[in-house]
Amino acid sequence: MSKKVILSMMLVAVVLVLTGCGTSEITASSTGIWDRYIVYNFARAIKGLSFGNAGIGIILFTLVIRVILLPLMHYQTKAMRKTQDLQPEIKALQEEYSSKDPDTQRKLQEETQKLYDKHDVNPYAGCLPLLVQMPILMALWQAISRVQGLSQGTFLWLELGVKDPYYILPILAAVLTYVSTKLNSMSQLESNPSMKMMNIFMPLMILFMGVNLASGLSLYWVISNGFQVVQTLMINNPFKIRQEREEEVKKQKELEKALRKAQSPKKKRQKK
Repeated sequence: MSKKVILSMMLVAVVLVLTGCGTSEITASSTGIWDRYIVYNFARAIKGLSFGNAGIGIILFTLVIRVILLPLMHYQTKAMRKTQDLQPEIKALQEEYSSKDPDTQRKLQEETQKLYDKHDVNPYAGCLPLLVQMPILMALWQAISRVQGLSQGTFLWLELGVKDPYYILPILAAVLTYVSTKLNSMSQLESNPSMKMMNIFMPLMILFMGVNLASGLSLYWVISNGFQVVQTLMINNPFKIRQEREEEVKKQKELEKALRKAQSPKKKRQKK
């Protein structure tokens, strides 16, 4: 199972656990590192950006977080691109060491790691943004549901501290999540079963949590995933990547054709 899928399942489990605990109001007099210094300061930041409306505060806070995470996301994009380019060689190793006995599988792991080291690829880099966003997501949800001013805030038709009565934001968040994961999978050289699973699992996860948790969290997901879609199209555009790969293949074929053409007269002279 994909590491991202496992991490996403962990995220669901953690959020569901949090829904059943820590329901008391958080104020400046709250104690504990999590409540007083993390959740409360998240709420202060959102209120500082709200301009009188908590929904606007959540939107601007989300954009600030995404901008701060840009270097990490860029690192993830580069690492994923390198990993995707290595897929043919990894597949060749898997075919070479296809036996399921422990020694062969250990050898496969060793050779795969050597390949990663040779090309300076970290296969775990793709999980870093999700790991970083997990505590942000948890703190944001706690701030929306437990800090007065956010829990009672409104935005458009929403009461931010309760779930969206029309399910508009959860559905929109799920759609944007699907588009984001689909764009990422399109840049892969070969079809990846784990990515196909992510394309289905992630939107369903977002939809499930969106219809059950505070609508302020769905608002965060809509803005965050919308930002991710725009970022992918600008930095890691799969359509551009596909075009570049097609041009590279075309150049390679033209080079091979030119080499064959150059070698053809030599062969004819040798026959004479």
